[in-house]
Amino acid sequence: MSRQDFVRRIPDSALHFGRSDGLWARLHIDPLLLLILLLLSFYGLLVLFSGSGQSEATVKRQFVLNGLAFVAMLAVAQVDLKMLQRWAVWIYLGGLVLLLAVLLVGVEAKGATRWISLGSFRFQPSELMKLAMPTIVAAWFAKRAVPPRFSDIVACLFFVAIPVVLIFKQPDLGTSILIAASGLIVLFLAGLQWRYIIGALVAVLASLWPLWHYFMKDYQKQRVLTLLNPDADKLGAGWNIWQSKTAIGSGGIEGKGWLMGTQSQLDFLPESHTDFIIAVLAEEFGLMGVCLLLGLYMLLILRGLFIAWRARNLFSKLLAGGITLTFFVYVFVNIGMVTGLLPVVGVPLPLISYGGTAVVTLLAGFGLLMAIATEKSTQDA
Repeated sequence: MSRQDFVRRIPDSALHFGRSDGLWARLHIDPLLLLILLLLSFYGLLVLFSGSGQSEATVKRQFVLNGLAFVAMLAVAQVDLKMLQRWAVWIYLGGLVLLLAVLLVGVEAKGATRWISLGSFRFQPSELMKLAMPTIVAAWFAKRAVPPRFSDIVACLFFVAIPVVLIFKQPDLGTSILIAASGLIVLFLAGLQWRYIIGALVAVLASLWPLWHYFMKDYQKQRVLTLLNPDADKLGAGWNIWQSKTAIGSGGIEGKGWLMGTQSQLDFLPESHTDFIIAVLAEEFGLMGVCLLLGLYMLLILRGLFIAWRARNLFSKLLAGGITLTFFVYVFVNIGMVTGLLPVVGVPLPLISYGGTAVVTLLAGFGLLMAIATEKSTQDA
């Protein structure tokens, strides 16, 4: 049985559905995707002004970073996907070289070595791996039979494990989890069979004991213990979660009003402009504001999945699906840790939290989605 027997076929009429061969297509821009991203960006700046203690400098800097990120997105949207597939392995290897450089000459901040400094500019190479990982895995399976064979699965896990270990050593547990997820999601979309999924779950459960005793650092263990019993040390390890829950609960349905949140404005809420910014949003805009944010996220994810569904080849399908579902994981992990459902692992809220390299990488990923969305139209024009 040939590989083509496994590849899902979509009629050309379906691929053309909803596509325009006009100006948007020639510019490689998906207008709906762009609109949702702009709305999220402006919503984020509004919340950031409050979460940063009404710091105009912080908001102006994030506005500039967002602008650069949108420029990067439009630039990446012009990429030739066939060329990207051919160069996937070199992009991946370049990312590994940068991760090794972090361990050798990286800049330390807050007890972690995650950045490379170039004079007054510094960037976080692990963010670049968020794009390199789904790209290399999608390129790997695009040339092989699907559902994947065991040997191909082992090779994929090898691709995933190397950068995850390097990032874990920085240490950066949150980013290592997200990058592992970005590779494993593409593996799942390639048709991973259930017997392998069940086997993987058993292996993960078996590895918990050695992971806890030999690999996790003390502060990481404390985060897990705090998750299980946040009331044990409200003034210490449990402070962050306790204050975030207080902020979320006090917002009610309609919220206290913009700039009126007591937990954030009086500095009770930690990291209110980064990891815990959704607690600021919930306190000031209430459940309605959170639902608005989740609605925009849902539209973004549905649009991404629709682009993946109508992509013209297996590589584009896997890459689009991987980028979209990894974005969902970002949102789920951040909200989960702020509400006490998951351990605090330092994952920012996409397009809302303050950040530089993270927002550029995120929008570059959506640039790839735009390239995939307009791929067929461009070739037909």
